[in-house]
Amino acid sequence: MKKIQILFKSMILATLLVAVACGGNQPKGDKAAVDYDKLTYPQLMEQASAEQVQAWYDCDSRLDEDEVAARGKELKAQKKLICFDLDGTVTNHRTPMIPENKAVLDKLMANPEYKVIMVGAGNARRIFDQMGGYAIDIVANYGMQEATVVNGEFVEVRNDQCQVDRDFFLKTAQIIRDRYGFTEYTGESVEFHPAGMVTLGLLGSKAKTEDKLVFDPDKSKRRAIYKDVCELFKGYAVFIGGTTSFDITQIQYNKYDAVMNYAHKHGYTRDQVLFVGDDFGDGGGDSHIRLAGMDYIHITDFTKLPERMSFLY
Repeated sequence: MKKIQILFKSMILATLLVAVACGGNQPKGDKAAVDYDKLTYPQLMEQASAEQVQAWYDCDSRLDEDEVAARGKELKAQKKLICFDLDGTVTNHRTPMIPENKAVLDKLMANPEYKVIMVGAGNARRIFDQMGGYAIDIVANYGMQEATVVNGEFVEVRNDQCQVDRDFFLKTAQIIRDRYGFTEYTGESVEFHPAGMVTLGLLGSKAKTEDKLVFDPDKSKRRAIYKDVCELFKGYAVFIGGTTSFDITQIQYNKYDAVMNYAHKHGYTRDQVLFVGDDFGDGGGDSHIRLAGMDYIHITDFTKLPERMSFLY
């Protein structure tokens, strides 16, 4: 168990910067000279000692309401790249934007000081459609896809394709089902997406929506086995996705690396980035943002988005 815990932390905990976020908790010695802002998660793993990993794990870069109230002017001047998750943040799950939240994006997009993008776990086209064709850059599938909107039309900019060892995933999924009693399911045990992401739906790919909604609404069932699932899919990034599933990607695909790749390409530094999302718990789609020490706003009620983001107007 100790080995699993250390491995789990080493894979997902990479808070290597930011005095603001970590109270100046920087690596000692020669490592302090390294530009950690440019390292990916796999590279960060190589740098981390057990002591540093624990320190970074304990660091939380969430900007709560009190801190925003105290630092609002500073943050407004500092933040330039504003990154939004979709479901549970800008919209309710799988539903269109409400007018109030569209107005938030409109205000931020109209300010030339900001670049505003969507960073999602889902497919780029699905995000575009759910947002009603809203003209915004989209980084999707944990960074596997990138798209934009030109003259109202969806334009795919990048679509990475990863080779998947189907036999490995099918056999490992069966181990999980046998070990934890999820042997009855409807449809396919594992879904293989075109870009290379893999979804292990515990109720199967064809489970009824009503069954999915009541299966694990607080994610407690999946969080209980999350560390073991990470160990079985060692070398991959594992997320608690949807209402019944785990999403598994190549380890370089996660929202932290997705944001930083976009930031580097467009000339932004890490301290200029602000991420806005709702799922920062261990295994959550936004978890790498928290665990890497990037500044973020935690939205617990998507209808409160205008209130939480008003300090940037």
